[in-house]
Amino acid sequence: MSTPARRRLMRDFKRLQKDPPVGISGAPCADNIMKWNAVIFGPADTPFEDGTFKLVLEFEETYPTKPPNVKFVSKIYHPNVYISGDICLDILQNRWSPTYDVAAILTSIQSLLHDPNPSSPANAEAAALYKDNIKEYQRRVRESVEASWQ
Repeated sequence: MSTPARRRLMRDFKRLQKDPPVGISGAPCADNIMKWNAVIFGPADTPFEDGTFKLVLEFEETYPTKPPNVKFVSKIYHPNVYISGDICLDILQNRWSPTYDVAAILTSIQSLLHDPNPSSPANAEAAALYKDNIKEYQRRVRESVEASWQ
């Protein structure tokens, strides 16, 4: 059954295949275009460098009017990621726009790895370390990077 959400997701997928952003990949599950698996590679020159972080995106029929539910499947130590893997990112909540596509969502999450926002923490411990003890924060991030290789 073709719906506006499903047609839009097919366009998003074609665009992502044709012009993938650096360090990002994503595709719908073979049997369900409303559920996607994605990978974000840790950006260079950050503590996340060399990490391979898996995510799941779940879309409703209200997409692109409403954002998808996006969460990390891989464990990641980050001020804006809950222990559950849910992500605290304004474009996934109150700053959503139907102009965002899957590539824009994943690129925004990738840039969050580059520039955490410790003033809006999902992980208070990581936010405190980021502000007060950057060496320990970076050590904990490296642990999550190494775990992402499993």
